[in-house]
Amino acid sequence: MSLEDLKEKLSKVVDPGDMVPRDYEKDGCLLEIKARADQVEAVAKAAREADCFLESITAVDFTNGPQIIYQFNSCTIVSRVLVRVQLSRGESVVSIGSIYDAALWYEREVFELFGIRFDNHPDLRRLLLPEDADFYPLLKDYGKVHAFRSTEEIYGE
Repeated sequence: MSLEDLKEKLSKVVDPGDMVPRDYEKDGCLLEIKARADQVEAVAKAAREADCFLESITAVDFTNGPQIIYQFNSCTIVSRVLVRVQLSRGESVVSIGSIYDAALWYEREVFELFGIRFDNHPDLRRLLLPEDADFYPLLKDYGKVHAFRSTEEIYGE
C-alpha cells in the first residue's frame, strides 16, 4: 500500500484539510492529522486496514488541555503518521485496544501519568504508581517535586 492509498483511507474518516503533509527528514513523519476524540476509533481502524502498526501513544499537557498523540507506521513503506487529538480537561477518549492490542499498555501509561481516561478500556489501572495515588505526575499543575538530599531529611536521623 502506498502513502497515497493510506491518505485516501484516512480522508474517509477525517477532513482532508486536517491532514498536513510533513517533511520526513525534518519532522520524522510524512503526515500529521488533527482529529477529534470521536474520530479516534475510526482513524485507528483505517490505519489497521492500511496495514499500519501502532508505534506509540503519548500525551502532552498544554494550558488549554491535554493532547494525545498516536503514532502509526508501516513495515512496507515509510509512512509514519501522527494523529493529534486535543482534549479539554476531564474529557475522555475511546480505547483503541480492540483494534491494536499494544494500545492497552500505552493507554494505561497515559492514564497513569496524565489522568486521561480511555472509555471501554478493560483494565485501566496504574502500572507503576500506587493504586491509591491521587495525582498525575506529568500534568503541569502537579507542581514541583521536592528531592530529598539526605536520609536525615527523610527519617530525621
